[in-house]
Amino acid sequence: MNELISTLNAQLSTLGIAPAADWPAQYNAVLITGPTASGKSALSMALSQLWRASIISVDSALVYRGMDIGSAKPSATEQAAVPHHLIDIIDPAQSYSVAQFLQDTQAAISDCKAAQRLPLLVGGTMMYVNALYKGLSPLPTGDAAVRRELEARAAQLGWPALHAELMRVDAATALRLAPNDAQRIERALEVYQTTGKPLSQWVAQSVPSAPLAGKGRWLHLSIEPEKMVLWRRIEQRFDTMLAAGFLDEVRTLKARADLHADLPSIRCVGYRQAWSHLEGETTLPALRELSVIATRQLAKRQMTWLRAMPQRVVVSF
Repeated sequence: MNELISTLNAQLSTLGIAPAADWPAQYNAVLITGPTASGKSALSMALSQLWRASIISVDSALVYRGMDIGSAKPSATEQAAVPHHLIDIIDPAQSYSVAQFLQDTQAAISDCKAAQRLPLLVGGTMMYVNALYKGLSPLPTGDAAVRRELEARAAQLGWPALHAELMRVDAATALRLAPNDAQRIERALEVYQTTGKPLSQWVAQSVPSAPLAGKGRWLHLSIEPEKMVLWRRIEQRFDTMLAAGFLDEVRTLKARADLHADLPSIRCVGYRQAWSHLEGETTLPALRELSVIATRQLAKRQMTWLRAMPQRVVVSF
């Protein structure tokens, strides 16, 4: 048996949970989360060898075509060996919302059931994971004219100034956003300007949509390595990405006239830092250091989300 599965089964035994080979008879789906570089992909590939499975990505970077190395996207060989969903589904110039993720995930789960495959939902985008549990509150539709006006003001004043404005009209939302979180600040101000009601009130008063899990049984497995082990893996993985041609990948993206540093795709960890380096703003050693620091910060945020999910079963490798 795969050494990784043997280690997993040993930990599951101490927790009173059935070995991985028995999961199809016990669960309708398995959710595998953990901070970045924790080993989610390796475990999901090992598990997929035990029974008929399909992997559904729960990662906001993997949706983008042409962003392979920096997102640690499963290789072509891995994708050919096991059916994968929600990978390479949009262009980096496009945006992808949590609502779209829920719709696409529900469709992918239905496809898995039709093919008699166990869905393995794998990834670390915690807003997606949270939505799987709680669903999503219905919100007003967007207004392109308002967004253009907000973006023009941000270009002149900076996003921290618009964050301060948001603090005056919707402190509850502003307090949970970073001053440079352009996408979410813009959305919150857009909602307020188009409806006259703060985003926080919309969220509080709306009835969440039903969780995708429905009444079925889920297993939420969370891989949470010891901190220093994870820190070393983050460094090693980024070095591997650089050696594999990550900067060339970002050069190709940067050569496109329709892509820029403020897009959600380019703001992904690693890509943002590489883009700045190619702009001449940082040296190569600084690129590595800043990317590793940003990835560690991402891992910390992911762990904060995970610790608030008591349903998860914690394992480490």
